[in-house]
Amino acid sequence: MLFVAMRKSCRVSKICILTVVLALVSVASIVTLWTIALTGGDDGDDVTAPWESYRLSTDLIPDYYNITLWPHLSPQPNTGLYIFTGQSTVEFECVKETDLILIHSNKLNYTTLDNTHIVRLSAPDGGSAPNIKSTWLQPKTQYLVIQLYGKLTQGQKYLLYAEFTGELADDLAGFYRSEYEEDGVRKIVATSQMHPTHARKTFPCFDEPAIKAVFYMTLIHPPGTVALSNGIETDIVNTTIDGVAVIQTTFEPTKKMSTYLLAIVISDYTNISTEEDTLIRIWARRAAIDQGQGDYALNVTGPILNFFQLYYNISYPLSKSDHIALPDFYFGAMENWGLVTYRETNLLYDPVTSSNGNKETTATIIAHELAHMWFGNLVTLQWWNEVWLNEGFATYVSYLGVNYAEPDWNVKDLIVLDDIHRVFAVDALTSSHPLSTKEDSIILPDQITEQFDTISYSKGAAVLRMLSDFLSEPVFVQGLNSYLNHFAYSNTVGNDLWHHLQMAVKANNVSLPRPVCEIMNRWVLQMGFPVVTIDTPTGKVTQRHFLLDPESNVTVESPYNYEWLIPVRWMKRGEVQGAMWWLMEKEAVNLEMRSGDLWVLANINATGYYRVNYDLGNWERLLAQLKSEHQVIPVINRAQLVDDAFNLARAQLVSTTLALRTTSYLSLETEYMPWQSTLNNLHYYYLMLDRTEVYQPMQNYIKMLVTPLFLHFKNMTSDWVRVPDRHTEQYNQVNAIRMACRTGLTECQNLTITWFKQWMDRPQHNLIEPNLRSAVYCSAIAAGGEVEWEFGWSQFEDATLASEASKLMSALACTTKVQLLERYLSYTLNSTLIRKQDASTVITAVASNRVGQSLAWDFVREHWEYMFTQYGVGAFNFASLINGVTARFSTPAELQHLGEFMEEHGAAGFGTATLAVEQALERTRANIKWLQQNKQEIWDWFNSQTGHQIH
Repeated sequence: MLFVAMRKSCRVSKICILTVVLALVSVASIVTLWTIALTGGDDGDDVTAPWESYRLSTDLIPDYYNITLWPHLSPQPNTGLYIFTGQSTVEFECVKETDLILIHSNKLNYTTLDNTHIVRLSAPDGGSAPNIKSTWLQPKTQYLVIQLYGKLTQGQKYLLYAEFTGELADDLAGFYRSEYEEDGVRKIVATSQMHPTHARKTFPCFDEPAIKAVFYMTLIHPPGTVALSNGIETDIVNTTIDGVAVIQTTFEPTKKMSTYLLAIVISDYTNISTEEDTLIRIWARRAAIDQGQGDYALNVTGPILNFFQLYYNISYPLSKSDHIALPDFYFGAMENWGLVTYRETNLLYDPVTSSNGNKETTATIIAHELAHMWFGNLVTLQWWNEVWLNEGFATYVSYLGVNYAEPDWNVKDLIVLDDIHRVFAVDALTSSHPLSTKEDSIILPDQITEQFDTISYSKGAAVLRMLSDFLSEPVFVQGLNSYLNHFAYSNTVGNDLWHHLQMAVKANNVSLPRPVCEIMNRWVLQMGFPVVTIDTPTGKVTQRHFLLDPESNVTVESPYNYEWLIPVRWMKRGEVQGAMWWLMEKEAVNLEMRSGDLWVLANINATGYYRVNYDLGNWERLLAQLKSEHQVIPVINRAQLVDDAFNLARAQLVSTTLALRTTSYLSLETEYMPWQSTLNNLHYYYLMLDRTEVYQPMQNYIKMLVTPLFLHFKNMTSDWVRVPDRHTEQYNQVNAIRMACRTGLTECQNLTITWFKQWMDRPQHNLIEPNLRSAVYCSAIAAGGEVEWEFGWSQFEDATLASEASKLMSALACTTKVQLLERYLSYTLNSTLIRKQDASTVITAVASNRVGQSLAWDFVREHWEYMFTQYGVGAFNFASLINGVTARFSTPAELQHLGEFMEEHGAAGFGTATLAVEQALERTRANIKWLQQNKQEIWDWFNSQTGHQIH
């Protein structure tokens, strides 16, 4: 699963409304039991009743569920609410005698059965079962509680039956509805998002990842629609229920799997398909399929699926692989076994209007989700405290899958920019957290959701890439195959993977300084990462915990005292040294690293998850090499030198001037990775300085650097009529145009304004090259006024391709007109204008505009309570919202505002944004300090480079 964060919903108001509605809909047949029934005092002596615990006991283990669901795709008369009805049977085995059944249930309303209870308990094959004493719903811990007169017998199996109704809400969680318009007709899709704890919102179930079962699914749906689930359809029958003509679709039973992987979709979609060993189908709106927007996904899914079968050396275990594009979907995608769900923008690709970035996104996300079919679905983690292993692994190997399907892209290297550099910024804060935590520290649904963050995805990918590098890929894969075969259809903990990798190490006589678990525990069980410092006159090498703010106080204790076992690949004289060298303690000496007049470069290709610092003499030699013949240094390391230097300067380990000097050679550089690394780091300078007097000298300097790159691409593309051949060249062309226009290069601005005006003159003929559209739209809307903005908005409303709508949605936030930005922000509160899934994206886009930052912050403060309570559990990315609107905070006044915001809303809590709020406070304090310490030095340096006099 990608880019995740889920939110708390207003449970009380929606439940109350639904209770009233369902009472009207089903007369007296449905009862709502939200109060705890009296239990006769049987458990009066217990300090904590079992139903007060958020974790299930292991007394009962399900074998299978048999579920029938009927979503009603028209609103109920008189209420306007959408509902679904259902019935389910779960067969479970009693592992330990008990007179209590706890099963998850959230926001479901149950029908009273003929036994006067809301469930029926029986034994298969005519066996006997205890009678039910009382039943009730426990909203806080989300249980249906069933007390029995007698005890269940150990080793015996039982059947629990229930009938229920739920709201088919638009909250993007559980079984929910998504809406779209096609040919002027409003259409409803009933779809699901069970991950991580929302299956219980759809049917009563044992909703924990370790409690696997087989699912028998039947869906009832209107004529003209198609039903999908994890398994292939086995029976499709036209029938009548209560006088209503319906279709009843039954599916093959699933493999044994966790509840969070269940998927159901009912729509009037169509598909394209291919079948070799496995049936692959791409599903989407009919118009999207007719326009060929699913073709690329279909073409790339087969090769990626084949790659993973070869990589894992295990056949794909299912009969089909469905992939469906949904109009409303909170996550980037979700790896439901056999039916992967996606945001439209992540699955659909139009070769005429989509960019190469859209194409890479589609391939990468498909690869990420297919990686999970084995690692996550076939073998599942015991509990959510080790989410990183699931998500980090899928993130890492997604690059390998895309590299196999699109070998010309050289996409494997981009993990350094897209994941490693990205997560360094978070993991260098004292408010970071270890990859793995204790199981009992992650209990509440919001705590579970918080685990799906940059640390889990990107740091997880980085440390697994490092592990694969020092083991070698063949040994890594051998251990992986052993692990997956041994634990197929069951659950594991992280140590199980280390054990199987260690067996592969032993089988291949790999030389490691310590066992795999001892090496990896230091990277997994303590937060942060080291900076390795090499002193080339003496060969002394040291490590320390790298913190962006060196004065910050680390309060989280580490079992290893913030020391790591560090694999170091390095080069000298421009030649990579043969053997891996390990830094095993805080300080060591490597005499080979004494370099004299030569330069030393460590962490070749950034395979290690750490930063590197050098003595000043070695830095000077590296800077001289960049100036004279930069290609001698590997391209990844050119990007790494810039990123290390800027962050070492922020940590006061090198001077800010030295960091800035790493950019001086860029007027000679045409490769994407060093440029993107530089722009990522200068982004922080923009955030801190674009409201100060340093802004203009900084603009002048960057314009001076980027002008040669702009002219390079102008020539390469024969005056912008050709597309560069290489994947990363296409990316860097975008950088050249975006930065040349942003820094005021007249030729660039005239170019983008002209292209946009040509489009405005002929709205049906957008001749702007797809790769350049994001940059051109933003530049032209920033330079324009209300007319340009209104045109962009109308094109956004009419866009038939999700990725094109996404580009326009971001570009609309580029306007410099306050009134337009305020209007745009207000649109986020109206889901008919901006979909709920996109609201936080729009607000953070406005905040990234120097004119819009304060507007976005004021807007969030004013509407926080409404957004937090009304936007539904899965609809709003509050963590990214907080990060986005506070990114520029660098003054004592802003720190005070943030503190007041925390105080005002502290009682209600911040849900899954709790950690983000803490990090925003820490980041703001660090920003204030950084600005005070560096502003003058930066001002002086930029002016000295561009020849401007200091005033």
